[in-house]
Amino acid sequence: MKSVCVFTGSNRGNRPGFAAIAAALGSEIAARGLELVYGGSRVGLMGVVADAALAAGGEVTGVLPQALVRKELVHPEITRTHIVESMHERKAMFSDLSDGFVALPGGLGTLEELFEVLTWAQLGFHSKPVGLLNTDRYYDDLLTFLGKAVDEGFVREAHRGLLLSHSAPVALLDAMAGFEPVVVSKWIDKADEL
Repeated sequence: MKSVCVFTGSNRGNRPGFAAIAAALGSEIAARGLELVYGGSRVGLMGVVADAALAAGGEVTGVLPQALVRKELVHPEITRTHIVESMHERKAMFSDLSDGFVALPGGLGTLEELFEVLTWAQLGFHSKPVGLLNTDRYYDDLLTFLGKAVDEGFVREAHRGLLLSHSAPVALLDAMAGFEPVVVSKWIDKADEL
């Protein structure tokens, strides 16, 4: 892994622990000599993770669609900024520039980005690790839901296992570094093909 894309909020959330874990992740990414790829903003947890990576001497690349340049307040100090035309182009560039993905606490955009790369992994479009930094148990209910989706037959256990989850940046990045992709030849039931 040479680069990690971080999905997170343009707000800081209500708990101080969210900003602390974002800073710890940014610092750890830089300490490992990894490039941080993220949404390019200087506000919210996005700004916190970028500032921490920069302060630790890391390379930081931001990707923003033109429509969000003013709204998300482009970070002026990051190493590289790519302005793209659409959210689709943004996510494609995230994927192209990144060797792994981490979701910090965030809202709808964070969840959408997380589930898109997780779906791409399920479909075999990439074999990159996808991690969830479950600080302050923020994602506990989501993890419970994914377990229910397995129990109800909508997600295979092997595909559920594609999402790595830890509460600390070091443990999560270690798990991602040792990730072995899962190969499942078919995920549609034979009865449904008829």
